[in-house]
Formats: sequence, C-alpha cells, structure tokens
Amino acid sequence: MAEELSYVIINPYTIYKSRTGGVLARLLTRTSLDLVGAQMFAPSQALIDEYAQNIVTEADTQDRQIQELIRDYVKENLAPDPITGLRERVMVLLFRGENAVRRIRETVGTFKKNFLGGESIRDTYGDIVYGRDGSVRYFEPAVLASPNIEESRTKLKIWARYSDTDGGLLEKALPTVTDPRHERTLVIIKPDNFKFPSGRPGNILDIFSRTGLAITAIKVHRMTVAQAEEFYGPVRDVLKEKLAGTIGERSRDILSSALNIPIGPELQTQIGGLLGPLAGEQQFNNIVRFMTGHTTSETSGEGRNEPGTEKCIILVYEGIDAVRKIREVLGPTDPAKAPPGSIRREFGSTIMVNAAHASDSPDNARREMGIVKIRENNFKSLIESFYRD
Repeated sequence: MAEELSYVIINPYTIYKSRTGGVLARLLTRTSLDLVGAQMFAPSQALIDEYAQNIVTEADTQDRQIQELIRDYVKENLAPDPITGLRERVMVLLFRGENAVRRIRETVGTFKKNFLGGESIRDTYGDIVYGRDGSVRYFEPAVLASPNIEESRTKLKIWARYSDTDGGLLEKALPTVTDPRHERTLVIIKPDNFKFPSGRPGNILDIFSRTGLAITAIKVHRMTVAQAEEFYGPVRDVLKEKLAGTIGERSRDILSSALNIPIGPELQTQIGGLLGPLAGEQQFNNIVRFMTGHTTSETSGEGRNEPGTEKCIILVYEGIDAVRKIREVLGPTDPAKAPPGSIRREFGSTIMVNAAHASDSPDNARREMGIVKIRENNFKSLIESFYRD
C-alpha cells in the first residue's frame, strides 16, 4: 500500500495552554506513523485566507456546521491581530506512512453533539459548548487535520508555499523580546526517544512546558557526522583529560591483579596519560555514533555531510532566563544524579543516553543553532518532493 503524507496543526490556544506535548504523545503512540517534519509558523493574513478557503468542502464527511465553525475559528484565531498586527504561533507536524490521513483523522477525532469522553485529541483538548437553544456558545478544536487525501495534498501545498516567509525561527514573537533578560536556548530531544513509537518525545515536551517558555522553532533533524563532531567538539579534550585518571586507576587494578605487579602512583599516572586520550577519543566516537548512527572512522569526504540514520527533534525555547529554566527541568548530565521529576531522571539511562540536550549559555545556544542550521528546515522540501508531479 502506498504511503501518504498527512499533517496536524497545533492551534495557538493549545500551545498557550502547554498541551503540545500531550498532543504529540497521542499522535506518536496512536498512529505509529513516522514523524518526518515539523515547523513553527507565524501565519500571515494571506496564508490564513488561502487555507480557510479550503476548509468547507463536500468531500469532508464531518457535519457542515462543524466545518463552518472550524473555518471561522481559523480566520479569527490563527490570523494576525487586526489591531496590533501581531501574529499567532502555530506548530505544523508532518507524518508519513500507510493510511496516514485516516490514522491522523481518527486520532484527532471529530466533534459530536452531547459526546463526553477522552478517546481522541479533540475529546480531551478541544471543546464545543451548546446553549439551550442549540447555538454554539464556545468552540475550540485544539488541532487541525485533513479529512481526506486530496485535501491533505491541497492544504500542505499551501503551507509549503508560505514556509519561507511565515515559518522557521520566529522573530520577535514574544512581548519580552526587548527585556535584557530575554534569551534563546536550544534543546535537542535525542535519538534514544525514537527507537520505537512512544509518547516519550511528547512527555519530555510536557516537562519543558513547566518553564513557561515559548517554542519559537522546531524541526525534525538527522545530524551529520560533521555536525556532531563540531557540536560536541568542546567535550573532546575534556573527555581525554577526564578519563586519564579513571583509566589509570582501572589499569593499576587490572595489571596488579592479573600480573601480580605492583603499580605505583607515578606509573599509574603514566599509564593514564598514555591510555586516557585513547579512551576519550573512543568515548567521543560513541557520542557521534549515538547522535548520527555513524562514527568518524566510518565516514569520509562528502559522506561526513550526509544526514545520519538517527532522528532527533530540535527546538528553540525563548523567554526570561531561558537557559537556566530549561536546564533546571532537564537535570544533570548523569541521570542517576538528577532530581525526581527532571527529564533526565525520568527518561535518561546513562550519561550519554540521557534523553535530551540543552545549551548551557546564551553564547553556546547561538553556536549550536548555527551548527544544526536552525533557520533551515526540510518541511517545504518534504512536501514538494512527496507531491512532485
């Protein structure tokens, strides 16, 4: 059966209420589809007008009144503020796989009058409240998704056309941007969270939402070997130096036991100095392999710049004291030393396989954003290549 491309748009209200993680967790666990792309948008009036024109259709089996409510909701809540001109933030997720459109639609759900439950995303996070006269008093769809394959194609092409102008790393999207304490920080949800379909990526986003910070960029990324080497380059020499002492001690114990040779402090230091750099280099290669699926020795030439086999999600969080707030909920590098409730305590297993990365300073955040090219996104190219006529 042929693969399909489908999407979910997470509405501004859902983002404001920090429900993004819960939505993502349900999409990943209930559809078992491959999350292949993601991008933040600050939609222009032109984008919303064009998208809204394609919402009410005969091909949609959903009640006509609901379709019209969704169209009016989009025009009112996703468009720029008509007075201030400020734009809203929405997140668009791309999923690929067999029956992707149907699976997404079933997981998102449709509204039914007088239905109470939590089976679908809209059951849990959306609302439709009727008055006694039957009129709709309140409507919040939580997310948007396509009802059929043809509409998915039409609407995704619309979002792709506006990807360069309305999407990417959103600039001046928050009221605190002029505050000297305002910061941007980079977060990577690491490959260990994508080994099999699970709610882990969404659950991690849930914990990050405790900070009250705003997501202003997101993309699905496969790090290249060259990027991994540059990204983790600062720890390379640290590992060599740090492991010298540990390797010296272990070598002393092994040699003394196996060969019955006494190893004094001076010889122990010499052995550590000799083997420590080798152990550090091996540990660095393990990090590169973990993030990309390849090691430095396995790649050369142009292969170093090819996307790896391991998937991660890269995000930018913004707000007051963003670096400190993100690192507090992330926890220390070693999950065993992380406090209960922190991301690394809940989802990490070792110093390397520790669920997520976060920048440790604003300067490093800028350096890391440049390495992973946060302003570049495969969102548009994925759609264009999938629907290439």
